[in-house]
Amino acid sequence: MEENDFKPALIIVDLQEDFCPPNGSLAVPHGRDIIPIVNTLLTLPFALKIGTKDWHPRDHISFASNHPGKKPFEDMVTITNPSNPAEKYESRLWPVHCVQGTPGAELVIELDTERLDRVIEKGQMREVEMYSAFYDPLDRPRCCDSGLKDVLKKEGISDVYVVGLAGDYCVRATAMDAKREGYRTWVVGEGTRAVDEGRWEGRVEEIRGEGVGVVGMDGEEVRRVREWRG
Repeated sequence: MEENDFKPALIIVDLQEDFCPPNGSLAVPHGRDIIPIVNTLLTLPFALKIGTKDWHPRDHISFASNHPGKKPFEDMVTITNPSNPAEKYESRLWPVHCVQGTPGAELVIELDTERLDRVIEKGQMREVEMYSAFYDPLDRPRCCDSGLKDVLKKEGISDVYVVGLAGDYCVRATAMDAKREGYRTWVVGEGTRAVDEGRWEGRVEEIRGEGVGVVGMDGEEVRRVREWRG
């Protein structure tokens, strides 16, 4: 790869208070442990540094409390495309989390947010779940598009590095969509944690199977960013 073919971006997915111990309503096990790694990555010379936030209305379809008799983590809900009732998918139900304007929706206080170039809010449509920072899984027609793909394209990004929470949901979906959009894509393993820790290794194999690299802070891929001069 030639140096002029390399222009990396960092995407920090949903590193929000509600996803972190000790008080998050949907705290990912050991989720707060990744903050020093993420802050270290923020000091590197990425061409673009983006944070994302779940930014749900209180009546969001993913909240178990909005479905009488349903339990978070255990039950599922059918998501139907509001513009095409024939397109549907099943999604897991969660505790209420990251409600717009609440303290739990804020990026964690320890995050070095001054180094972020922008923050993208997602999951704002009541009827649709949206794990990926790019768009929802529905595409006939698409319901929600955050504009992230346009931002990356405008900046001429070649490689996307993804960290944040949670590895098995929003990080995974964001990385896979980055790959589908044509970017060389890397998940930095130390910079993410999973909701279902025991199933994470299986998710890693799935991610790699889609052509996304899962790499370490000491690996060649991160070293390349450290040495990049733009």
